[in-house]
Amino acid sequence: MQAILALEDGTVFTGRAFGARGERWGEVVFNTAMTGYQEILTDPSYCGQIVVMTYPLIGNYGINREDFEAKKSYVRGFVVREECDRPSNWRASYRLSDFLAREGVVGISGIDTRALTCHLRNQGTMRGVLSTECNDPALLVEKAKQCPHLTGQELVPEVATKEIYTLEGKGYRVVLIDLGSKLNIIRHLRERDCEVVVVPPTTTAREILALHPDGILLSNGPGDPVDVPYAIRTTRELIGKRPMFGICLGHQVIALALGAKTYKMKFGHRGANHPVKDLATGKVYITSQNHGFAVDADSLAGLPVEVCHRNLNDGTVEGIRHKHLPLFSVQYHPEASPGPRESAYLFDQFIDLMQRRK
Repeated sequence: MQAILALEDGTVFTGRAFGARGERWGEVVFNTAMTGYQEILTDPSYCGQIVVMTYPLIGNYGINREDFEAKKSYVRGFVVREECDRPSNWRASYRLSDFLAREGVVGISGIDTRALTCHLRNQGTMRGVLSTECNDPALLVEKAKQCPHLTGQELVPEVATKEIYTLEGKGYRVVLIDLGSKLNIIRHLRERDCEVVVVPPTTTAREILALHPDGILLSNGPGDPVDVPYAIRTTRELIGKRPMFGICLGHQVIALALGAKTYKMKFGHRGANHPVKDLATGKVYITSQNHGFAVDADSLAGLPVEVCHRNLNDGTVEGIRHKHLPLFSVQYHPEASPGPRESAYLFDQFIDLMQRRK
């Protein structure tokens, strides 16, 4: 069956349909990871997006039951050069196409993903429509032009928990403000014996402090950080009251709560191969990233924070640390999944902040 991907600027790609049938719209972005498509498909931060994989062969090791980052997929569309429908891996439980069909994700294969990626790098991410139902490219382009922009959509409530729940542990109690958290963040905390209390993004500062946390972690999540004013307000009220750690969207929310600004990037950072320098140690780490917004470095001037991590590809802010309070955040994903795993030391630094406060 034929599938068509149409972008708002009139660019059209025609290929083969796989996965679910239907029509989906969203922001078209690309990911440069060579592995980890299962983690990407179940990362809540991709809510509202059509994901293009730059690696040419996807699906070759299938889908297993252990590597999910959420209970379901929030990706709206999946674009690959070649889809492997005969996976070979002892952990595989089913094929990629079967998983996409189950989750309602429309897929397209057999297109020139290199050309599409270059186009998105040159022109920037843009709205698109992926369809197995409509054979009129001009009509799909018009639909793409009418799609909502990513900014302004209430995506966080779609992916975050609706109620408070606790995962028992013998160590420090961490309140995780769920903005669309990956499961591996929880796994890292529990590996360090933390008791994890997961709360909805609308939970107030008073309600969080009533849980008597030793530390507070703001998770990753989808969309524009200015679209979660309630989380920014709560974070502002919590700063200085407990050690705090922010990841990805959580990092941006902390920056906004401190008085900084954020901006939309041209094509963002998505993949598992982004070099970041820890300015305190001089070490360079290869990191996993997934974000389309960043903290404005100039807006940090005059604030009681310092930039502690920088992206070595474009110099963007990858981490900030408060000069006086136990608070730091990073733009990338130290919890990895699929990897690399060398930034997990940041969880140990968070544990150390809680220990020193005790």
